[in-house]
Amino acid sequence: MEESHQIAVQRMRNSIKKLGSSVEKQKDATLMRFLVARSMDPEKAARMFVQWAKWRADFVPRGHIPDDEVLQELESKKIYLQGLSKNGYSLLIVLARKHFPSKDHLQFKKFVVHLLDKTIASSFSGEEKGDEKLVAILDLESLTLQNIDPRALITGFQFLQAYYPERLARLYLLNMPWIFVSVWKMVSRFLEKATLEKVVIVGNEEGKRTILEDIGEGTLPEEYGGRAKLTPLQDVKLSHWPLTA
Repeated sequence: MEESHQIAVQRMRNSIKKLGSSVEKQKDATLMRFLVARSMDPEKAARMFVQWAKWRADFVPRGHIPDDEVLQELESKKIYLQGLSKNGYSLLIVLARKHFPSKDHLQFKKFVVHLLDKTIASSFSGEEKGDEKLVAILDLESLTLQNIDPRALITGFQFLQAYYPERLARLYLLNMPWIFVSVWKMVSRFLEKATLEKVVIVGNEEGKRTILEDIGEGTLPEEYGGRAKLTPLQDVKLSHWPLTA
C-alpha cells in the first residue's frame, strides 16, 4: 500500500474511534474501499463506515441472511453464481425475465444482502482480504412489462453504494429491449458517478466478445459464449460461508 494511502487509513481509523465505533478487527483493505468511495477523505469515509457498521448490526444481526429467510426469492432461480473472472472477481448473473416484483420488500432487501454476501464470499477461500469485487451480468432478454421493477433495481444499487462500497467492478447490461430504455434512464439518476462508470450496455456482437474476453470461457456460461453451465445461487456451496456467530 502506498504511504499516502497508509496515512489516510490511519487517519480514518482515528476518526472512527472518535465517532465511538470499533475498528480493530477491520483490515486496511476494507477501510480503503470506504476511502475510495469517499474520494480519499478520511473523515467522510469514517462516517460512511460507522453508518455501515450500525446498519450491519441492525439488519444482519446473525452475520448473514440464511436461505430460509429468502426462500421465495431463491425459488425463482433468477440469480446464478459462476466462479471467478480472469481478474479474480466473482461472476453474478441475473436473468431479469425470471424476476417479478415482490410484495414483501423487506424480504427482497434481505435477498440483496444474501446474494451480495455470498457472491463476495465465493471469491475467496478461508479468510477475507477486504478488497474482493464482483462482476455482474444483467440479462434482459425476453423481458416483459411484468418483469420490470425499478424499485428493486434502485434498492440493489443503493445497497451497493451505501453498504458494499467498491465491491462492484463491472455491470454488463445485456440484451436491453426498448421497453427497458426509459426505465434505465430513470434508475440511472440514482447512481453515483463512480457507479455509473462501471455499467456497460452491451448491444452488439463486439460487446459480447468483450464480456467473453473479460470473464473467460471457463467461467462464462454457454449461453454467453463460454463453456460453463449456469449454476443457481442456492446450489453453490461454500465451506467457509456462512460464518457462525
